[in-house]
Amino acid sequence: MEKQQGDFGKALIAIVLSFIVLIGYQYFFGKSEPTQTEKPKEEAVIEREVKADTAEKAVEAEVDLPETSSLSSVKVETPLFSAEISSRGAVIKKWTLKTYVDKEGLPVTLTKSTADIFPLSIGKEDLFDLSRLEFGVVGNDLVLDDRKPEGTLSFIHSSAEGTIKRTLTFHADTYRVDVVDQVSGFGNYWLTLGEDFGISGEEGFYTHIGPVTLIGTDRDEIKPGKIKAAKYVSPEGLQWIALEDKYFFSGVVPGSEVANIKIWKKENTGLIAVKLLEGENRYVLYAGPKVIEELKASVPGLEHIVDFGFWSFIARPIFWLLLWINGFINNYGWSIIVLTIVIRIPFIPLLNKGQKSMKKMQAIQPLMQELKVKYKNDSQKMQKEMMALYKKHKVNPMGGCLPMLIQIPVFFALYKVLLVAIEMRGAPWALWITDLSVKDPYYVLPIVMGASMFLQQKMTPTSADPKQAKIMMLMPVIFTFMFLNFSSGLVLYWLMSNVLSIVQQIFVNRKVAAEQAASQ
Repeated sequence: MEKQQGDFGKALIAIVLSFIVLIGYQYFFGKSEPTQTEKPKEEAVIEREVKADTAEKAVEAEVDLPETSSLSSVKVETPLFSAEISSRGAVIKKWTLKTYVDKEGLPVTLTKSTADIFPLSIGKEDLFDLSRLEFGVVGNDLVLDDRKPEGTLSFIHSSAEGTIKRTLTFHADTYRVDVVDQVSGFGNYWLTLGEDFGISGEEGFYTHIGPVTLIGTDRDEIKPGKIKAAKYVSPEGLQWIALEDKYFFSGVVPGSEVANIKIWKKENTGLIAVKLLEGENRYVLYAGPKVIEELKASVPGLEHIVDFGFWSFIARPIFWLLLWINGFINNYGWSIIVLTIVIRIPFIPLLNKGQKSMKKMQAIQPLMQELKVKYKNDSQKMQKEMMALYKKHKVNPMGGCLPMLIQIPVFFALYKVLLVAIEMRGAPWALWITDLSVKDPYYVLPIVMGASMFLQQKMTPTSADPKQAKIMMLMPVIFTFMFLNFSSGLVLYWLMSNVLSIVQQIFVNRKVAAEQAASQ
């Protein structure tokens, strides 16, 4: 009988604790490492078999060798970014975004000035020896805009050993670069994104920084700190490889056959490369912000670099709804508040029922305690009388838990949206909240959120058991400390949700009181 009496309180505590466990798990453990395989002694075991005509195709491939200049580097300017391409290796030396700034107010730079391995380096495994060759340049500095929306550069190396021609096509309205490599005489080669290309230094709660792949529908993140030795992964179904931080990334989307994928570590940096076959290889390079709309329009499939987690099928509609609301309000803080209200509306009848059930449970707590004392030596009789009490007062002991259970997926979906959406970066709300993607600098929002949660708990006590009641009253304190370092946008959502629950509870309490008065 004691178990029957405590089921409701224990279930409610378990639900609240689940929030702590799930958020804490993501913070401390994140995602599991992808399954990878060590490279066997014979590389051919992992790599796809090269077709019989591959070598013949490479030999017969004609590489146009137009007249070149001996420029040391070429610069590219678009409305979105500026880049510098070196003639030594035809690699990217610098890549700076023009429409995003860092904490110091400087343009975000996605390349590492101290790198030894630059983006688009090619060559033998680990050495990238071909990136040290001198290339002739076809073309000059590019300045792209509405009047000149597209421009092409070519880099050519020719020697007794073989020829390499790399052609890069830039666009004024996207971060996409179309690349064509024509390689003859050097055999199959590795192509890498280099050291930290696409990583701006943006950090945050549960942020993955490092290599990531999409193979089939599996998005695998690799933590550089856990890479002990070079790993080789089957390229079957490969969609793209990338290096990412919270809001920015660089990626390569192969358009030709890939023989292998390699992931390894250099000091504290995670690196990733693909092995391409000798001959002509086409692929897309993308380096910029994780803006889903831009990614879908520019390179379909690359939008999955934005990870909404397990509840993505709920998170994506919520994300688009948030963007739609903000299209009218033009302030993400107020948009989050409106979104919270909109999401709440479908749950109102269910929440009313749950809150009403909880209020009724509160009202019969004294009667339950009397039965507990009266039948403390007869558990069977106690259970029978308790069921009769529930039936008489039309109370479902688990009725208050169901609404909370249903809301958990929605909460975690919205939690992921506010956590990873670059739209929150630098987005102001009001007063001192000038960036919804970072914590409240004065901790006002978390404290007010904790106070609202405390008030909500006082309005809806769930158990007469002193231990359970004490645990429930500790929850606002625990959540306040947890939310101190959460993004302001997420805390704002939770605060608004609490306020709506309090308002709804007031109406429920009045309605229950009126019903009880009418029945007397």
